[in-house]
Amino acid sequence: MIQTVLGKIAPEELGICSAHEHLSIDLSRVKKDPDTILDDEQGMREELEDFYRLGGRSMVEVTNDGMGRDALVLKRLSKATGVHLITCTGFYKDPFIPEYAGDWKAEQFAQHFMKEAAEGIADTGILPGVIGEVGTSKNEMKPIERELLIGAAIAGAETGLPVTTHTTLGTLGFEQVQLLTKQGLPVDQIIVGHQDLNPNKEEVLSVLETGAYIAFDTIGKNNYRPDGERVDFLLDFINRGFEKQILLSADLTRKSHWKKNGGPGYGLVLESFIPKLKEAGVSDSILQQLLIVNPSRAFSIREGS
Repeated sequence: MIQTVLGKIAPEELGICSAHEHLSIDLSRVKKDPDTILDDEQGMREELEDFYRLGGRSMVEVTNDGMGRDALVLKRLSKATGVHLITCTGFYKDPFIPEYAGDWKAEQFAQHFMKEAAEGIADTGILPGVIGEVGTSKNEMKPIERELLIGAAIAGAETGLPVTTHTTLGTLGFEQVQLLTKQGLPVDQIIVGHQDLNPNKEEVLSVLETGAYIAFDTIGKNNYRPDGERVDFLLDFINRGFEKQILLSADLTRKSHWKKNGGPGYGLVLESFIPKLKEAGVSDSILQQLLIVNPSRAFSIREGS
């Protein structure tokens, strides 16, 4: 089963899924930029309705405590739009970790995540469906980030929840998988984020070869890397037989990313990127694998946990 803000659904109910997004977020404490505050609930609804119009049926919302998480807003949005929303437990990375958890060790992180997984987020009664996004810095795993990832792995192994990660510009993906699996987290419970930002193909392949899922989840952010290069990498990975391990998304975090403000909106992958893959010869069955089948497997809560 998959845990959404409205309760459990069967994997086949997930439909086309955006695997790494933010609807309600506030990064301004660190970024000092009002563009990084998404707090317009009516705007969120309109953007989700557009996503639904384009065929989207579910979204993994990985805004956690310290980033502006609001599970009740997500519940209202899901009811209003019909989009399945999966919310999270977890913390992001240094320096976004809340002050109260700034000196926690792995077991404290794990206990916090397991408590939310069992009892719900704050007093909302809403259960998270994923642990994440938990992350590391660029080419560096800071001590607090290491403790955070170990805690996420412990909690994931105990609860059966998948763990989805942030890699800064795609770096340290392989190292993340090594650390998480060392703590007993099954590799098929791991989604390594932002691998489309890493231009080093061998590093990304090393993550795929572990058996973990990878997320091409900053699609459309051509200021970081052209989508043409994303397409080229995906074609190669598909040709190598890794199509069952790849997830897609756009990771919108700014007002300027919304359609109402002149941005591409949450339907970006469906509206502009999937046509590029089709033009490159990717079959409908592979596209269904990327958009529907892989997310339904990656975000299922593991049995026996």
